Amino acid sequence: MLKNIPAILPPELLKFMSEMGHGDELVISDANFPAASHARRLIRCDGVDAVQLLQAILQLFPLDTYVDKPATVMQVVKGDPVIPIIWEDYRRIIEAYEGMTDALEYEERFDFYERATKAYAIVATGERAQYANLILKKGVIFPEPGPAQGQLNLELK
Repeated sequence: MLKNIPAILPPELLKFMSEMGHGDELVISDANFPAASHARRLIRCDGVDAVQLLQAILQLFPLDTYVDKPATVMQVVKGDPVIPIIWEDYRRIIEAYEGMTDALEYEERFDFYERATKAYAIVATGERAQYANLILKKGVIFPEPGPAQGQLNLELK
């Protein structure tokens, strides 16, 4: 057990998030997404919804500030009457954790699938909302304010 780690994040997901570097991508997939056939690395979170998972992930995972849109959703297929209300939840959560007000880009369905196959990992959730798939681009952890990196503290005794 660890302190301050959201309990819904399985150890395997924590490991993958830690291994990922700047620019690597993590997919949060809904229950209808073909995750197993598209994943290089697959984490199952079938009992978790995508909104809960995004909140837990963003407590630990920085989004990329070097790109205009570090989060991507799958565009609604032309003619489909679905209005993905879950995207508003994603926007709200990203703004709360990262301070970004316009972080989402929209990608055509088959382009999204292709991009997902190149992602570092796919997390398959039990989310039943349509078009709830989300790609997150990992950012950078910046140094803490304080002495310059590499500077020795010569006052140690």
